[in-house]
Amino acid sequence: MAAAGLDLAFVQDNHSFSTQQGTLRGLHYQSPPRAQDKLVRCSRGAIRDVAVDVRAGSPTYGKWVAVDLTAENGRQLFVPKGFLHGFATLMPDTEVQYKCTDLYAPDCDGAVRWDSVGIDWGLSDNPVLSAKDAAAPAFDGWTSPFTFEGAV
Repeated sequence: MAAAGLDLAFVQDNHSFSTQQGTLRGLHYQSPPRAQDKLVRCSRGAIRDVAVDVRAGSPTYGKWVAVDLTAENGRQLFVPKGFLHGFATLMPDTEVQYKCTDLYAPDCDGAVRWDSVGIDWGLSDNPVLSAKDAAAPAFDGWTSPFTFEGAV
């Protein structure tokens, strides 16, 4: 990461376990002043991991990237501040671990509806959602708390 110009201190580790294939978590963010960078990996099973640029004024605002992460392929996804994050489990009994550059702050926690950005989640059926994710506002009616500052 240092070679890529990222000098970050991770202060919190999160661990997510989903028993059901097709569980979808997201799209989540933590707003300023407690915004978080995340480094995500799948330590068991498989996920489609997604990041969406929501920095107002960004030339890639609303664009998303998806990467399949598995324990076998060893890939990780870095999700910078100003990006929504979510994942869908592609196998049962999937574990996801991610490092964050700020502590969880409930008053800064937010979500955007998973199906309002046009993401290919790699799922054949409707996902299993938490109540929070099912009630999240759609992207087109949501105002981003992030601003583009010229770089990722």
